[in-house]
Amino acid sequence: MTGEQPILVTGATGSVGGVGRLVADALRQRDLPVRTLVRVDDERAEVLRALGTEVVVGDLTHGADVARALDGCGRMYFGMGVSAQYLEATVTVAAAARHYGSLDVLVNMSQMTVSQMDLTSTAESAQQHQHWLAEQVLNWSDLPVTHIRPTVFLENPLFRIFAYESMAKDSTIRLPFGTGRTSPVAAVDVAKVITTILTDPAPHIGHNYELTGPTSQDLTELAAEFSTVLGRPIHYLNPPYDQWINQELRSLNLPDHVFEHLATMARLHAHNRYDRATNDIEQITGQPPTGIREYVQNNPTLFLLNSPH
Repeated sequence: MTGEQPILVTGATGSVGGVGRLVADALRQRDLPVRTLVRVDDERAEVLRALGTEVVVGDLTHGADVARALDGCGRMYFGMGVSAQYLEATVTVAAAARHYGSLDVLVNMSQMTVSQMDLTSTAESAQQHQHWLAEQVLNWSDLPVTHIRPTVFLENPLFRIFAYESMAKDSTIRLPFGTGRTSPVAAVDVAKVITTILTDPAPHIGHNYELTGPTSQDLTELAAEFSTVLGRPIHYLNPPYDQWINQELRSLNLPDHVFEHLATMARLHAHNRYDRATNDIEQITGQPPTGIREYVQNNPTLFLLNSPH
């Protein structure tokens, strides 16, 4: 990639840890040219401009917008929030990249659940099925693709609301995971992996990377670790799944697609589908993944007792 070819980053104004924004920031810190595709030109876009990125306004499901954003780019990170249009966006990106682009690499944000799925899987959410299909489409496209499959994020609403906010309110974690084990990953670690690949893609083309936190543990063990780090007792409460769905998750008034995805993630946690731990983060970045102690130290206000959110 020449110095003049920008790296296209999507999802840079999204939530759930803001991986796209972190990637754009990290690439700019390496003095690499970055172009970001955003749907709305608002204050979040202004933040990206302040980082030194070129901002293009467009829609990932509109072929002309994607082609315009890809024009002249040498590498691309594709990420998008939980959306019923996720598969449509992926197909649009693949078609535009094949017809209009000349990419050294397309780094695709997927999710670890895909590793345990096939065409006949039925237990997963609509979003998870779209991620599985999205990987198939990108593989068929013959583009130089690397799939990133993180497990649940430490920034996911399941943890942010039903663990961190609950801990700040009354020192409890309220999730219907039962004895299911999990190894949540920090968005900053996922962004480091993506940045490393975008900076030197050749060794990573065609690979799938499964990203987790440092250890897999059940929520009783997780609560004990938070207790040690915070210096106060944290208790894990395991509400009945249906009660949690109807009284707690539904109270967030989420879009149906997002609601179904989070409800499914909780159910799959209880079925131990998230009991995974890999060393892919350290192998790629040379640094171990963020643990609970470091995450609390990096985000202290999330865990202050009775702190506002």
